[in-house]
Amino acid sequence: MAVRRAGILSGVVFGVVGLLIFGAWYGYQELPRMPGVPEAPVVGVPDGALDHQPLPAYSGAHPRVQERPPEYYPFPIAIGEIGPAETLFAGPSIYPFYCGENSVTDRQPMVDNQKGEGVPVYALDAEGNKTSDIIGYSRDCSHPTHVTYYYRSVTDGDFHPLEKADGDIDQVTVNGRAVDFVVRLETGTINRFFYAIAALRGEGESPENPSPSNWNRRLIYQFRGGVGIGRRQGDIGKGDVVERRADQLARGYAIVYSTANQTSNHYNIWLAEDTARRLKQQFSALYDEPLYTVGIGGSGGAIQQYLIAQNAPGLLDAAIPLYSYPDMVSQTIYVFDCEPLEYYFDVVDGDNPRWRNAEERSVIQGLPASNNVKNRFHLLETAATLFDGRYRDGTEGATECIQGWRGLVPLVNNPHFVHFINNYADDIARNTHWSHWEDLRSFYGADETGYANSAWDNEGVQYGLQALRDGDISMETFLELNATIGGWKAPLDQGDEKLWFLNGNLFPVQFSVWSDHNMNLGTLDRPARRSRANVDTIRGIYRSGHVFLGDVEIPIIDLRHYLDGELDMHHSLASFSSRERIRRARGHADNQLIWVSHKKYTPLDEALDTMDRWMRNIMENPQRGVAANRPVDASDQCFDSEGNVIAAGPDVWNGEWNRKARGKCMREYPIYSTPRQVAGAPITGDIFKCALQPIERALAKGVYGSASEDVAEHIVEMGRIFPSGVCNYNYPDEGRPKENLIPGTAPVTIAGHKIAPDYRLSSKGYVQEPMSKEAEQPVPVSLPGEKAASE
Repeated sequence: MAVRRAGILSGVVFGVVGLLIFGAWYGYQELPRMPGVPEAPVVGVPDGALDHQPLPAYSGAHPRVQERPPEYYPFPIAIGEIGPAETLFAGPSIYPFYCGENSVTDRQPMVDNQKGEGVPVYALDAEGNKTSDIIGYSRDCSHPTHVTYYYRSVTDGDFHPLEKADGDIDQVTVNGRAVDFVVRLETGTINRFFYAIAALRGEGESPENPSPSNWNRRLIYQFRGGVGIGRRQGDIGKGDVVERRADQLARGYAIVYSTANQTSNHYNIWLAEDTARRLKQQFSALYDEPLYTVGIGGSGGAIQQYLIAQNAPGLLDAAIPLYSYPDMVSQTIYVFDCEPLEYYFDVVDGDNPRWRNAEERSVIQGLPASNNVKNRFHLLETAATLFDGRYRDGTEGATECIQGWRGLVPLVNNPHFVHFINNYADDIARNTHWSHWEDLRSFYGADETGYANSAWDNEGVQYGLQALRDGDISMETFLELNATIGGWKAPLDQGDEKLWFLNGNLFPVQFSVWSDHNMNLGTLDRPARRSRANVDTIRGIYRSGHVFLGDVEIPIIDLRHYLDGELDMHHSLASFSSRERIRRARGHADNQLIWVSHKKYTPLDEALDTMDRWMRNIMENPQRGVAANRPVDASDQCFDSEGNVIAAGPDVWNGEWNRKARGKCMREYPIYSTPRQVAGAPITGDIFKCALQPIERALAKGVYGSASEDVAEHIVEMGRIFPSGVCNYNYPDEGRPKENLIPGTAPVTIAGHKIAPDYRLSSKGYVQEPMSKEAEQPVPVSLPGEKAASE
């Protein structure tokens, strides 16, 4: 009997193990993985490309007040020729640089050297297939300009090469007449990145001489998103423009796009602007100047629109940012809080059953959480329980930190890790410093170790402050949280990642979803050291134009689906962060509309039509400026799943964020906050390094509210946790340059007209809220315990 029981028990154990292994395998299939070694990886770089020397942070003028150099390239680029490889003003090319694919032409990049620098280029056989013979190397990944015509078929609605048409060409109506839905698509390279120009075929045109007869004279500049750290060209195909913008092409819009304007490839806004200027020159040389150029693009594509509108007025005349953020670098402020906080909930205070309810974590994280959303890492964590007890108490539901941001912090922050590392030979991959900081090292600077500086700082940040004030967490939890959370290690001290689906290992024993081995962690007895950014680093990134200051004149319709309930990273709070930056800089935000819709409906056509009326008003009455030319029926609004307007008007987005009674749209689509807002920071989300104050002064000012007595009783512990003091968010960012980066006196050009700047405050440039020692503490975006409506 004992033997039989042992056999049954053994069978049960093996069954459970089998289920866990199956779960791990299934999770592996569902998660992103490391791409394999490509046919043509980067095998060499120019001499000196990987010499990582110390470098001061950028100290020059803001790009808004800089003159751009005159263009030297004779646009247009002719068919069969290659565009410029070196940028006009964005600095020297960086290497290694991995060549992408142009699936329109299926051609290899051009040979530009025989020194083994870049990717190998192979000889072709008589049928045009690649052989194993290397004929040279491509360092800069140039492609000749090429034109292809596509038509949309009435049979299947897809786009096909025009030569395959068989009486099935669809028709559209533009400029008052019906024409064949045939699109001219031009591709090539500018500044080493692929570009595309798409427009309806005009009357009597040839590939070399396009006709604008079926163009409505309006140009869409398409921007795209993603999280990128440079060193790759990106890919291009007809789907990127022709299929993605089919509705707009059918209405007569022309579309331009470059992989330099896709942030999954890089976040250098100088490079993005440099390329956009040249691509617009290529377009205008072929088709003529447009009436106006409107930007469209989501996430990182929205960031580019806000920053280019700020840094280079006249390049974009209007913007429709989708799923927007104000900029990339200020998102790191709260995103880098995510994993240390998740580690606290899962491990440090893992015995506390409260945190196994994901929604409870919002009282500290601020970001949305839901018990109705399944953690996408659930199966992996379940399998990890076989060898790591930290995963044995699972959490019900998930947070935005997990669903939206997990895996991206290492990509942005860790110079020793990149998920596309197989695109480079081993020695190049090993000697390259990866990370967002490294991608923009000419702005952030680099320290004596040769690693780029980071702008991330959490010195003095009191995580969970508002939760303590509201009685949602105890003093003991507040102390333990802030003593143990620490910060991120210096770049030199960071190791490779232990997210097995990212680094390609088959479930290593040292599996970590938090990257805790790259954190400075502490205890109550020995509080952790916080991260301290160099002030010059922060000043450099401000001066370089990579921080959105809010100084934009052009008309903006900030459009998004409401995804907060799904814990998508594209939370709606970001639109209001941008709005508040605009208001603080200019005294108003009348040139920005915020539209939010149910995810089943996309009001892009309405946005384009509203923008067209707005732009025509500006062109007819430029002396009135932007805000005064806004159509009378154009306002903030929200839409339901059928496209019906739920509410519209100037008050629909009022809420706790601006200390007003909630409007109808805010009630329908509530916004949340961030860990830094819970810690007392303003909704603008642009304080990298807070001003510090002694804990005793914070107590005297009432910072801790009803918890003041508890804080006073634990003043010794507080002093050990915050030896340099705590944040005083009544003062601006310590790293922000003191002078006005954008004087705000020169008119901007919109659709060829000079528009006087519309500032409504007595001071110029960026304007802080009035500060005083007794100023009211910033109010979090969401009330304690408030939850998002599940989609």
